[in-house]
Amino acid sequence: MSQITTISLFKYKGFKNKLWAFGMMQFAHTHLKEVKGLSFYKLWGSGKDGFSPLPDWNIYALIQVWDNAQDAEHFFSKSYLMQRYAHHTEELWTLYLKNEKSRGEWSESNPFRRSKTLDISNPYVVAITRATIKTKMLVRFWKYVPKSQRGLFENGGLLYTKGFGEVPIRNMATFSVWKDRKALDSFAYQKNPHVGAIKETRKLDWYKEELFSRFQPYKSIGTWFGKNPLPSLDPNQKKVDKEK
Repeated sequence: MSQITTISLFKYKGFKNKLWAFGMMQFAHTHLKEVKGLSFYKLWGSGKDGFSPLPDWNIYALIQVWDNAQDAEHFFSKSYLMQRYAHHTEELWTLYLKNEKSRGEWSESNPFRRSKTLDISNPYVVAITRATIKTKMLVRFWKYVPKSQRGLFENGGLLYTKGFGEVPIRNMATFSVWKDRKALDSFAYQKNPHVGAIKETRKLDWYKEELFSRFQPYKSIGTWFGKNPLPSLDPNQKKVDKEK
């Protein structure tokens, strides 16, 4: 059995639900620490669109690393915690991921192991970057962010992206879904503003810790903005198509 990663995005509507979501950034740890087969997890808040340091109180996320897919399936179908999340959210979207490559550290280790069961016929790519910014570099870093993202939203291969973080301002992460590797590479390595950001990172050394990972999504469950963003990976849709 192979390690997998899941990421769940939660969208909330209404003051009471948003207050509940904020509280779960602390209270969910009690449940998550006891989950069978869960080797690593992080609760994320999000920033406003455009990778802003200002909080977006509507959207939160949970990233989890599992020893195997069976434990993940059991958690999402049976756990009381997920039932509570589903009750409070307006929308909930979960992606199941296999790691393609990962470098760097997250909380002093790299939690991701490369999968041996990648599907060469599946073109989709998920990219997750995460960093702890040095305190003395915070202002300079956040001033540079808009420049580093120029051209991102004009890339036709970008399906979705959002900025997240464990701790506001200091711990930041990006989550993005791409239609294929070519689209991601064209932004990461060929667009001048982002290439410049990479060079600036190396020059100024503004991260205390950083990690870059790519994944292959193989299952997409739920909705986001009214639909499943990756319907071809939706097992429920596949079942409907098969019955037709």
